[in-house]
Amino acid sequence: MAFLTTSPALARALAERNYNDPTPVQTAVLESAAAERDLLVSAQTGSGKTVAYGLAIASTLLGAAELMGEAAEPVALVVAPTRELALQVHRELAWLYHYAGVRVVSCVGGMEPRRERRELAAGTHIVIGTPGRLRDHIERGALNIAKLKAVVLDEADEMLDLGFREDLEFILDATPKERRTLLFSATMPKAIATLAKRYQRDAARIEVAGGESGHADIEYRAIRVAPNEVELAVVNVLRLVEAQSALVFCNTREAVRHLQAILLERGFSAVLLSGELSQNERNHALQALRDGRARVCVATDVAARGIDLPGLDLVVHADLPHDAEILQHRSGRTGRAGRKGVSVLLIPNSRRRRAEQLLASAGVQPIWSGPPTADEIRKLDQERLLQDPLLAGDGNEDDLAMARALLAERTAEDIASALVRVYRARLPAPEEVQDPGQGREPRQTPGQRRGDKEASRDGGPGGGVWFRLDIGRKKNADPRWLLPMICRRGKIGKQDIGAIRIFERETKFEVAAPAARQFALNILRPDSDPIRIEPVTSGSESGGGGRAHPAALHKAKAAGGKPERKRGKME
Repeated sequence: MAFLTTSPALARALAERNYNDPTPVQTAVLESAAAERDLLVSAQTGSGKTVAYGLAIASTLLGAAELMGEAAEPVALVVAPTRELALQVHRELAWLYHYAGVRVVSCVGGMEPRRERRELAAGTHIVIGTPGRLRDHIERGALNIAKLKAVVLDEADEMLDLGFREDLEFILDATPKERRTLLFSATMPKAIATLAKRYQRDAARIEVAGGESGHADIEYRAIRVAPNEVELAVVNVLRLVEAQSALVFCNTREAVRHLQAILLERGFSAVLLSGELSQNERNHALQALRDGRARVCVATDVAARGIDLPGLDLVVHADLPHDAEILQHRSGRTGRAGRKGVSVLLIPNSRRRRAEQLLASAGVQPIWSGPPTADEIRKLDQERLLQDPLLAGDGNEDDLAMARALLAERTAEDIASALVRVYRARLPAPEEVQDPGQGREPRQTPGQRRGDKEASRDGGPGGGVWFRLDIGRKKNADPRWLLPMICRRGKIGKQDIGAIRIFERETKFEVAAPAARQFALNILRPDSDPIRIEPVTSGSESGGGGRAHPAALHKAKAAGGKPERKRGKME
């Protein structure tokens, strides 16, 4: 099926880009029922929506003409949540409207505003920008929107999530009332419905998002991991899938930096995206991904919004997303425009229930498994080596002469072994990981006193290292939620936790000696959880004959912690 656009200029541009068949959202906005109307569209990122609204507003901008007139005040405005998405939209609309003689200008945060003002003063047809920068230009008189015929809000839900409601309302209130308003959003929460009701007139509702089952082209996998092996599992997932490019999500900047350092150490070409980067640093990271110098991007949710990476085949959730919408936004970076993609969630047992709730809310049924093992990856490496281009094709005379010389001096097995070593040397080594299985809930010890709660685990570490939490019975401390929190914060497994003793205002717990040093380092990392964890300084305080690990005390002091030295009152 050919595109239904009536503009010869746009049809020519589409043909040059080999756009032969429209995506569902492009077909929907070009139906006669949507012509010249306001549109409220549910469309996932990667569904072809930029070209869709570019085609949808063409009749409004061009009418019966093939070419636009002289550039002056803009006749169309596209508002996007992030600078990366705005610049991506600029590139798409520039080629789409190239033969129609349309001038496109972008106005985004992080760029030079004086240059943008000069470009606006020189005249334009379409302006694309982020809410804050557009509002600034309007207030300063650099952007005149009195002649707008069409306004597009791209990824409107993300703009509201990022706190741009006031800027959006300012911009929309300043536009002419007789305009078309096209609102595109991956999700349709109540806030979007309210915005549409206020600023749209008789809008045609178009729903072509993934719906209940999420993206049809995305395979979801839920992988059980030990809390202290999440980073190792990321390494093995990246090795197993071997995507052209991969995006790994963490929930904090600190976690992003930590994971990128681990991947670089293992030999991956990895970049990071977080809110602390300058625009220049972000551009360099994205360019490295686009030109293939980097294969993995580790990012926070906010930093990754609006980016479009070619050949993104894999999304890994190293940290669980906070809600189902974020899960879908993250996963929607892959499986785009007909391509297949994989979305992998790494789930410690302590977070399994939360993960199941998230997946159910998103309407996703994943494939559950343990983490990829080193043996599985080595077996795949063997199969991939046999398909490697290095072994394909015939050699030239020089190659054959060298091959005969080698065979004269070495056995075929020696040469093949050397080839395997060369092949493996360019690959990060797989990690030895365990499958924690389904896990089990902590239980209370028989005979436990009512006042002093204590959870001891079978096979728990007797005589381990003791730590304390600044929360006790007064704040409803309970082993059932303390144990998962301790494992998550310290990145250790439940098997590494011994007794948990809860007092009036504090809780003390035992960590197996082999895991204590790394636990002490892990708890120093910033975390959104306000509960403080620190080493216990005296064995008598623990009640278990344990002692604080020297490295734990040294690190806690260096981080500004104040290990408690007074004896705690046993309640």
